[in-house]
Amino acid sequence: MAQRLALRRLLSITPRGPPADPGRAFGTSAGRRSTFNVQDGSDFQDRVVNSPKPVVVDFHAQWCGPCKILGPRLEKMVAKQEGKVVMAKVDIDDHTDLAIEYEVSAVPTVLAMKNGDVVDKFVGIKDEDQLEAFLKKLIGA
Repeated sequence: MAQRLALRRLLSITPRGPPADPGRAFGTSAGRRSTFNVQDGSDFQDRVVNSPKPVVVDFHAQWCGPCKILGPRLEKMVAKQEGKVVMAKVDIDDHTDLAIEYEVSAVPTVLAMKNGDVVDKFVGIKDEDQLEAFLKKLIGA
């Protein structure tokens, strides 16, 4: 009985409605607007290869420990660039074809793309100063 009552209370305060897709969410933070999850190959083509802005592409995997450290750090640094660059997140388990096409052999791998071309890349974790230098080089600041 107590469990049922607790469940009712929880349900009464839980927001209802369909869950938001985190890759397509509209948020209030700059990080949400400048970062997106790649949905498929055509999405990658449209939002990365054909992007008018420079794009940082984070190839990662759910099971990758270093990816869990680098991802949020990179998102924070991209958000600091105030819209001069966007970040695409590509899960290599969901998009193996893209990982093969861009010769990703280890994760995390981060590509810097401009006008559809890879202009720089790194593999592994970087600290915030190194990420800032990587981004400044990409946007030409």
